[in-house]
Parts: sequence; structure tokens; C-alpha cells
Amino acid sequence: MPLPVVAIIGRPNVGKSTLVNRLAGGKDAIVHDEPGVTRDRTYRQAYWQDRDFLVVDTGGLVFDDDTEFLPLIREQALMALAEASAAILVVDGQAGVTGADETIAAWLRQQTVPVLLAVNKCESPDQGLVQASEFWRLGIGEPFAVSGIHGNGTGELLDALLAHLPPTEELEEPDEIRVAIVGRPNVGKSSLLNAFVGEQRSIVSPISGTTRDAIDMVVEQGGHRYRLVDTAGIRKKKNVEYGPEFFGINRAFKAIRRADVVLLVVDALDGITEQDQKLAGRIIEDGRACVVVVNKWDAIEKDSHTIYEYERHLKDRLHFTEWAPTIYVSAMTGQRIDKILELVNTAAEQHKRRVSTAVLNEVLEEALNWHTPPTTRQGRQGKIYYGTQVASQPPTIALFVNDPKLFNDNYRRYIERQFRQQLGFTGTPIRIFWRGKKLREVERNNPNRATKI
Repeated sequence: MPLPVVAIIGRPNVGKSTLVNRLAGGKDAIVHDEPGVTRDRTYRQAYWQDRDFLVVDTGGLVFDDDTEFLPLIREQALMALAEASAAILVVDGQAGVTGADETIAAWLRQQTVPVLLAVNKCESPDQGLVQASEFWRLGIGEPFAVSGIHGNGTGELLDALLAHLPPTEELEEPDEIRVAIVGRPNVGKSSLLNAFVGEQRSIVSPISGTTRDAIDMVVEQGGHRYRLVDTAGIRKKKNVEYGPEFFGINRAFKAIRRADVVLLVVDALDGITEQDQKLAGRIIEDGRACVVVVNKWDAIEKDSHTIYEYERHLKDRLHFTEWAPTIYVSAMTGQRIDKILELVNTAAEQHKRRVSTAVLNEVLEEALNWHTPPTTRQGRQGKIYYGTQVASQPPTIALFVNDPKLFNDNYRRYIERQFRQQLGFTGTPIRIFWRGKKLREVERNNPNRATKI
């Protein structure tokens, strides 16, 4: 049974995201002193007493202006209300009742969902009650004086909210595969998320930077449960100013670190740019599984050689992620969208895979028979005694050798290549630590000083 949803509604800059962070017990929603920071609807899990529920942060509602993203923000808020068990109208106690508050209240009175009224920015307990009393005139019901920053009054608000939420059933949550959708601005990440879920979950616009927060959605398909996270487009650091975009990019990096699999979305028309390469490097650095998604493939003029030429381009520009499968899609037409999650399944499985020490050493022995380690001019030859997998997510292998310095980069790449050819590990990076004899002696004598080579 899905968790009940509570929609947070209000005009711009009344502190909706701050209140969401307070109710959800974290700082996931971007908060900045600027109207219009939140655009899409974002979900955060919260609980109070014996109830679990989802809090949905929505963009600021403006009814008398149809410029830029405002009509799309209204559409997102309406969709949040459609799935909500209750709504909380947030107003600014310091600003008092405004015409925009009255318009939104009148609109909410026409909806069937029960609505609670939270008068935010009431930091002073005594003065807050006076500020809140003014909002009885909205006709929503009792105004609760709250402070999203300090938490004043939120307990009373949540107590009243529980009357509108169904009891939480004790059900075990199925395992999820966390999938982060990352890429440069305007490569089609939000369109891809919408194609997955079959609805306008994220606002899509040709204007770069439309998505500012990390937008997540749960999708179930083929017996698997996926948490898809659409992230802000990541530009070059020098082009990013401090503010909503800066926070959004930090959320994107956090989404990469928390993901099981990262979908690196690139624009087929632009090809692989320097920024795409840096993002791929970031994914490898964080040890995440990866699928490269070439979007807007429908816009490419093709002949019998196009796919081969593009594959060569990818191999040349993303040679360090040859292990990542590539798929050519169109989020606009839906071409091959259903195949992406099949690749995600494989990458996620390989990312957490463990190989027994016996099998690993069989592969290692065969690799040594085909190509022995190099010998120095002084006649010293590298020796690999044995290997074992010490961790997963990503698969991490320790090779015990006589001296790590005797193995050059070419031979290290050869060993990794043999592991991939014999064991698979499709879609995931591999980490290999070369541990020398001296290091092992240090670890035995003083385990607290053990380090990885």
C-alpha cells in the first residue's frame, strides 16, 4: 500500500520548502531567499507518531501571470493535489494576508481534499498567535502559527493532520534500485523521467536550468522497484553562480553518490563534450554503476554507417567507461525507453556482485599464464601470489604481490581487462588494490596503520 501524500501549497517565498525540510526531518529541499526556486513537485518521506506519509513540496502558485514556468508550476500543484490525502496551505505571517493568499484559498475551497492552514514565519510564540489570527478571514479553518526554521507549532499542525491520514499498514518495503539521471543542462533528463513514469512528473522546457532540485519518483516494472531521481543540469563550475543552481548541482552530486546506477544522459546532436567526460569521471570516482543514454537519437540523420561512426566517437571520447553499456533513445518519441531499465537491472546486479576467491584465482592464474608480469632491468619480476574480493558496490579486489611498484599501468590494465572478459562486471567500475609484502607486514604488526595501495 503506497504511503498517503500531503501536498504543501502556497504562493512564492512563503517558506514552503523550509517547512517541508522541518516536517521531513532533513534539508533535502533547496531553500533560498528568491521566489520561484522550487518548480517541480518533490517528495520527501516524513512521519509523526505512528504514521508515515509523503510530503510533496510544490512551486509557488501565481494565478494572474502566465509568463515563463508559472502555468506549468500550477499544473504540477494540481497534480499533487489530485493524489493527496490532505493539503497544507502555507502563508507568511509576517507579510499578513495578501491578495494572492485569498486567490489560492478560494481555489482550494473548490477542491475536495481537506486543507490545513499553516501561518509560517511566526518565530515569536506570543506575537505569532496575533499574526495567525488575521488568517481566519481566508475561510480555510483554524490557522496554525508555525516556524519552519525553528519548528514552533509544527507538532500541533501534525496532530491535526493525522485526522485526515489513513492508518499506516505494517508492510515491508520492497528493495529499490536507486537510479540517478544526470547530464548537462537541456539534454532531456526530465523528458526521460516523464517517459518512464508516463506523466508530466517534471517540468520540461527548452530553457536550460529548468530543473533545479533533485526530483525523485518510484516506478515498478517487471517485478522490480526503481527510485528514479532527475537532477539539475550540471554546467562547468566557472559558469555556476551561488544560488539555486549551485544548490541544485550539489543535490545532483549527492544523488550520484547515493545511486546504485547512474544514467549518464548525453545529447546525440552535441556528441560527447568535455563536461560529459567530467561527469563520467565523477561517476567512476564515486564508484557507481553506469549506463550511457544517448538521447534525441530520432533527430540524427542516419545511413548505414551512422551507428558505427557514433560508436567510434563514444569509444574515443569515453574510453575510460568502455564497461558501461550504451543505448540510443528518444525520450520524445519513447524509442527504446523500455530497454533502459533492463540495462539498469544488469548494471545493478553486477555492481553488488561477489566472486569467490577460488574463481577469482582461476582467472588470475590463466591471465598470468598468457602474460607474465614485467621484469625490470635489474632482473626483478613482479609476482602475484593471490587475489580476493574484499568489497562490492563497486566490486573491489585486493591482489597480494611482492612489490606493487613492479607492475606498470599497462599490466594493471591487462589484469583488469582479464577480470572483465572472464567474469563480466558489465556496467560497473572495478577497483583493484595492489598490496605488497612490506605493507602486509605493517598491517600484521600494527593493524591501525594499514593503508590501501
